[in-house]
Amino acid sequence: MPGRPDVAATVTAPAPKDFQFRRLQKPEEFRSVEEVHRAAGGLTEDDPVPTPVQRAVQDNGGIVLGAFAEIYLAGFTVGFLGWDGEKLYHYSHVTAVRPEYQNHRLGFRLKTHQRDEVLRQGLDEIRSTFDPLQSRTAFLNLRRLGVVPDRYLLHYYGRLGSDPGESFESDRVHTIWKLSDPAVVARLEGKAPSKAEDEARFASSQAIVETELDEHGLRMPTAVQEPSSPTAHLEVPFDLGLIQQHAPSSLRKWRHATRDAFRAAFDTGYAIEDFAVVTPEHERRSVYFLRVKPASPPV
Repeated sequence: MPGRPDVAATVTAPAPKDFQFRRLQKPEEFRSVEEVHRAAGGLTEDDPVPTPVQRAVQDNGGIVLGAFAEIYLAGFTVGFLGWDGEKLYHYSHVTAVRPEYQNHRLGFRLKTHQRDEVLRQGLDEIRSTFDPLQSRTAFLNLRRLGVVPDRYLLHYYGRLGSDPGESFESDRVHTIWKLSDPAVVARLEGKAPSKAEDEARFASSQAIVETELDEHGLRMPTAVQEPSSPTAHLEVPFDLGLIQQHAPSSLRKWRHATRDAFRAAFDTGYAIEDFAVVTPEHERRSVYFLRVKPASPPV
């Protein structure tokens, strides 16, 4: 991403015949996690998990899992045990893949191996957060893994970034991944709505973030409305990196528009059901699909 050091450029990455997935063991492997995290880039300068913390997590109920191309760390995921006062679960803190391996379905494979490890621990749920403006992450989590967002977290980490003029507000969506739920298993098996079904749902549902193209050909939010139809869709940037590169002043506009939309949707009883990339008039657009939650049965 622009403005981030290209750590990966200093090492020649092997072309993978296949990846090996295993828990990290050696100090140099944990140090490689920090390198991969920085190389993966992004819009925020959140600090990598330090090596001593990774070691402590790995040896005390957490999971630090790596994907290796030969002996080269291509991606990782770090998580630990969580407790909400009633239920024990795994909390997935961060997953990252080197840019040169991001078209190998590696994020999906890392998460499914993480799922296997968590199930072996006797747990049935992984919780996490992610930035709802990151289309690639949303697609992986909702469309391919079947996670369910359950609430919106305002400014979760405070401002991220070392430059006050370029810092980024850290809103997050909290998610629950019920590992053995039939709907989750179906998504892991590749069962999802077709492109035609996505297009039809997009056309028939209410847009709660209205957008239009700017002078750069980038789609920008113009208005937000409270959802009022049984189904709705909430648009986010297809490629947030392009906005950062060509219209960085619009990052705040996108954050605030979608913040208002998500909070209005949750407050009025809507659930986020899915995420898709649709192509009306041959333009790729990223949308969350929402539906009114069914009324709870009387007690």
